[in-house]
Amino acid sequence: MQAEPIDNVNVVAQDVLMTPAEIKRRLPITPKAEAFVRQSRHTLQRIIDREDPRLFVVVGPCSIHDLKAARDYAQRLKQLAEQVSDTLFIIMRVYFEKPRTSVGWKGFVNDPYMDDSFRIEDGLQMARGLLLELAEMGLPAGTEALDPISPQYLSDLITWYAIGARTTESQTHREMASGLSAPVGFKNNTDGSLDVAINAMLAACRPHNFLGINADGQCAVIRTKGNRYGHVVLRGGGGKPNYDSVTVTLCEQALAAKKLSTNLVVDCSHANSDKNPALQPLVLHDCVNQIREGNQSLIGFMLESHINFGSQSIPKDLSQLQYGVSVTDGCIDWVTTEKSFLEASEKLRDVLPTRLL
Repeated sequence: MQAEPIDNVNVVAQDVLMTPAEIKRRLPITPKAEAFVRQSRHTLQRIIDREDPRLFVVVGPCSIHDLKAARDYAQRLKQLAEQVSDTLFIIMRVYFEKPRTSVGWKGFVNDPYMDDSFRIEDGLQMARGLLLELAEMGLPAGTEALDPISPQYLSDLITWYAIGARTTESQTHREMASGLSAPVGFKNNTDGSLDVAINAMLAACRPHNFLGINADGQCAVIRTKGNRYGHVVLRGGGGKPNYDSVTVTLCEQALAAKKLSTNLVVDCSHANSDKNPALQPLVLHDCVNQIREGNQSLIGFMLESHINFGSQSIPKDLSQLQYGVSVTDGCIDWVTTEKSFLEASEKLRDVLPTRLL
């Protein structure tokens, strides 16, 4: 009688994935793109170090699902970025991976064709292709670091990373953040508490040694020196917002008590807008007024924005997808995005330079 297996009991298959080095050989970063990513990271670091008075804004679709619409959005955002470049440093939100509370579509890398075929190798290559296009056109990209393997494939094209509310407490993600080459925003916990994000900042700025893969796909011990460009992202939680001046002040005090820089980013979506995309511009407006009234800690914002308003479920017949409408969280539309940023830029133009004095 054959003994039952005791290893990989619930594993159906193990498909060998193309290595990061091979995908980068197929889709190499160009000198122009490399120079741009280096410059955009340097600009962001200067904003975080308070050497550049501007604010940075991470804005774009909740998730990427349609490359045509993503390119369309990017072209619009590039033009807007140039209009407000004296006050706002705009980074396109390019989220390829989505954490799920239970089950659901896990994002473009995991299932790029949205048909449960899970062609992850295709997803990685198409994601890298889009990031290359953005870098070539001079538009910085920001994304969530969710899967600890995927940065090996994409990180050379990323200007800013987020660690989400569900993973900020994860040791794996704190270790990963310590080795990322770009600044990292840590979101507060879904219950609204700040301790998790602050502890994540403390952990990520220190050296770590952990298991990962190298460019050749080999298991390796990754040794990092720490990432000093971590910051807290306030996204609300526990059914309450946390962008108001009182909560912002309390967060400043908590960071100062840990001898951390009081750099704060407000996520205008999620619990801060009660998951109603129409309220995002009001959150932005409120925070702009806080800066006008003397706030020194707010250095950036996040907004979920697409070509058209709202969200849609993924239909069985994908030809029925509405163009430029999010398939995950609801987004504000392009007209609202443009109006909000132009108004914010106008209100901040005379105020921001005084923050460095």
